[in-house]
Amino acid sequence: MITSNDFKNGMTIKMDNNIYTIVDFQHVKPGKGSAFVRTKLKNLRTGATIDYTFNAGVKVETARIERKPMQFLYSMGDTYYFMNMNDYEQIELNKSSLGEDASYLKENLEVSIVFYEGEMLGVTLPDKVELKVVETEMAVKGNTTTGAMKDATLETGMVIKVPLFIEQGETILVSTKDGKYVSRA
Repeated sequence: MITSNDFKNGMTIKMDNNIYTIVDFQHVKPGKGSAFVRTKLKNLRTGATIDYTFNAGVKVETARIERKPMQFLYSMGDTYYFMNMNDYEQIELNKSSLGEDASYLKENLEVSIVFYEGEMLGVTLPDKVELKVVETEMAVKGNTTTGAMKDATLETGMVIKVPLFIEQGETILVSTKDGKYVSRA
């Protein structure tokens, strides 16, 4: 148990039978009345973000989450197979539990899988992923307007916008935060 005065960004707490991570917090001491802590919490099960206000000094239960380094092996249908990098144990996850993160997964990619008391809460991807461009249109000569972009299909099936100079067969860096082109690899 910790008090709301001990909150730090990234800390995980258990509240209302849900697991939350503290995204942001602010201690507020108004001129009149008692102090309170305004927080922004992210639900690790659903991914939803809520704003919640705690009175100062309120006790909250901490949640001990475990991050295991895993390597993505392969997918078969809607099932994705991962291997623990420490003990070589394999686990399988359904595409629905991965959500949009599935479109960034390619063989041998190292990720962290977050567990709470044996329950899988989510996958933490690296900030950027190297993916190969499988299909894209040729650039039209003379179309050099500032920031001109075209569609490109990547090896995982994901379609993103890339600059005109990117050609088929090139490897590019894609941000896992917003799914946008970063640079050539």
